[in-house]
Amino acid sequence: MISASLVKELRELTGAGMLDCKKALEASNGDIKEATTWLREKGIAKAAKKESRIAAEGLADVKIDGNKAVVIEVNSETDFVAKNSEFKELVSLLLDTILNNDVKTIEDVLNINVNGETINDIIVAKTAKIGEKLSFRRFEKIEKTDTQNFGSYIHMGGKIAVLITLEGANSEVAKEVAMHAAAMRPGYVKSSDVPTDVLEKEKNIMREQLLNEGKPADKVENILVGKVNKYYEDVCLENQIFVKAVNKESVSKYVNDNNGSIISMIRFEVGEGIEKRTEDFASEVAKQINGI
Repeated sequence: MISASLVKELRELTGAGMLDCKKALEASNGDIKEATTWLREKGIAKAAKKESRIAAEGLADVKIDGNKAVVIEVNSETDFVAKNSEFKELVSLLLDTILNNDVKTIEDVLNINVNGETINDIIVAKTAKIGEKLSFRRFEKIEKTDTQNFGSYIHMGGKIAVLITLEGANSEVAKEVAMHAAAMRPGYVKSSDVPTDVLEKEKNIMREQLLNEGKPADKVENILVGKVNKYYEDVCLENQIFVKAVNKESVSKYVNDNNGSIISMIRFEVGEGIEKRTEDFASEVAKQINGI
């Protein structure tokens, strides 16, 4: 029986996960040294040391198969590795695995067995081989009806991936909308999608701005209506001015004129929301010289 304290000791020594440490100790009959070797042989100890690093580069990608589609983001530490063929193979494997299996969470995906290995084991092995922290960050899988159309667009070689679903229209119109979304960064599909607390915060900021500009207090609420509409035009896909519009028509009007309506938008931008390391090269070298 492997004790919890022994698992904890191995974890602190190698940085590997609790489950991996337990497996290593069981395979090594409780011998810490042999268990450490086991983890190293599996590439787990080496990969675990990279867990504290920041992986904010990588690829976002889309795959459509009939009425099913998947959008994913997989991260690496550097853009150089994101262009590596092995990294791209991993992204492709994840897309296929998600499309072909009933999965709801990242954990579901990581536990899927492919040719005798779990996806988690494959990522760990790739991390050890490539030499950078790799992270399967997120995915969305959706299914459309026969009357709906998908449109996808990959921007800047995989920095941004967009999937649009339209009711009616056609796949070309959907792709045009996806291209627009990649460029204009809408946060929501329609105005009703904006959370109440987000809208109220924006309105409070607008009120303060108007008062600071000297606008009469009794006129502020009326002026606010126009400013809120402009806010929707900035952040909502349907309200934005379509990038290819000749007469400044909205995206919603463009789609409607093509006998369609927007059902959903998935837009992944690599690294969004991840705090990137900003340490400059000079300080990095200085740290190495000083042994920090």
